[in-house]
Amino acid sequence: MKAFARQHPLAIYFVLTYFFSWSVFIPLALLKHGVIQLTVPFSLYYLASFGPLLAALITTGLIGGSEALRELLGRMLRWRLRPVWWAAALSPILLLAVTVIILQVIRGEWFDLNSVGQVEYLPDLGVGAFFLWLMTYGIGEETGWRGFALPRFQKNLSALRATLLLWIFIAIWHAPAFFLVYDPAILPGFLPGLLAGAIVFT
Repeated sequence: MKAFARQHPLAIYFVLTYFFSWSVFIPLALLKHGVIQLTVPFSLYYLASFGPLLAALITTGLIGGSEALRELLGRMLRWRLRPVWWAAALSPILLLAVTVIILQVIRGEWFDLNSVGQVEYLPDLGVGAFFLWLMTYGIGEETGWRGFALPRFQKNLSALRATLLLWIFIAIWHAPAFFLVYDPAILPGFLPGLLAGAIVFT
C-alpha cells in the first residue's frame, strides 16, 4: 500500500477524499429525499468538509511517514509571514467591512451581522459561524486541496493548468451537496465562482 501510495499519491488522496466526504453527503441526501430512513441530525453535513483533511493526513503518512506529516502540519502553523500575505489573508474581512459601509451609505441602514451566523442545519451561531467556516472550509478542506493536492499537480503542470485540474476535482466533490443544501439553480454561478476562488488561492 505504501509503495502504491508513493507512486500514485494523488489517486490515493482523491479516492480517500471522496470516500470520507461522500460517506456523509450521500446518506444525508438520500435521507432528505426520503429514499432511506435514519435518525441522524442533518448537522452531520459539516463533517464532510473534513474528508480532504483526513485524506491528506493519511496519504501524507503513507508516502512520507511522521516527518512528512510534521512538514504538512508545520505549514499550517507558520505565522511569520511577510505583511503582504497577512493582507491577502485578511482581505475578505476587510472587503466585508468596506461592503457593509457602502451598503450603509446606499440604504441608510447597517447590514445585520447577525444574519452571518445563520447557517444550514444549526442554530444561530452569531460570530461563531466564522469559527465554523475556519474549521470546515478552511482547515478541513484547504489542507487537502491546497496543502496536499495543488503542490503535487504543480510538479508537472503550470499553475493555471494545475488549478483547472484541481477545480474539476473540487467541483465533482461538491456534486452530492446539490441534493442536500445547494439549489441546482446556482450551478451557472457556482462553477465560475469556484474557479475564480481556485485561481486566487493558487
